[in-house]
Amino acid sequence: MAFPKRRNLQEQKRQKLVIVGSKNPVKIKSSENAFSNIFDDSFIVQGLNVDSKVSAQPMGDVETYTGAYNRAFASKNAFPEADFWVGIEGGVDHVGEQMVAFAWMVILNNENTIGKAKTASFFLPEAINKMVSEGMELGEADDKLFRQRNSKENGGAVGILTNGVISRADYYQQALSLALIPFLKKEFY
Repeated sequence: MAFPKRRNLQEQKRQKLVIVGSKNPVKIKSSENAFSNIFDDSFIVQGLNVDSKVSAQPMGDVETYTGAYNRAFASKNAFPEADFWVGIEGGVDHVGEQMVAFAWMVILNNENTIGKAKTASFFLPEAINKMVSEGMELGEADDKLFRQRNSKENGGAVGILTNGVISRADYYQQALSLALIPFLKKEFY
């Protein structure tokens, strides 16, 4: 009598679906990296264009967090069969006369758990401050000042200003990993 071949444990696990509320490849890649580094599960990570329902360039923590939450929530409504929904929103704020950049991460699951985290912040050059204060989006201002093209889907301001030492994907990945804590340590959340 022949026995069926044993399946590898990885093959037996169902891949989990993560929907990122953006088609930006940096946001998708950083989400994929964070989920695969934190969990042993296998993930399929897909981007989805959704509206953040905030300004094109959010100002301050409240508007930026709201944009991230709205992206995660809209993704959940659009694709309810997924396992996780991710919202990432980059924002700026004034600290005195200077401007800082940062991003908020919001992760939802189908058990009504919410994970939230914010990236580190960094000060922007005065020329960027001026352009953004006059209504330009940060990515557009980066492209103009640094003679880049579509920098927000590549290294972003953080990548440009650190000469690539900190990529935008790495910058987001750390905060995404922190936002995953409530899913990793369910017993405490």
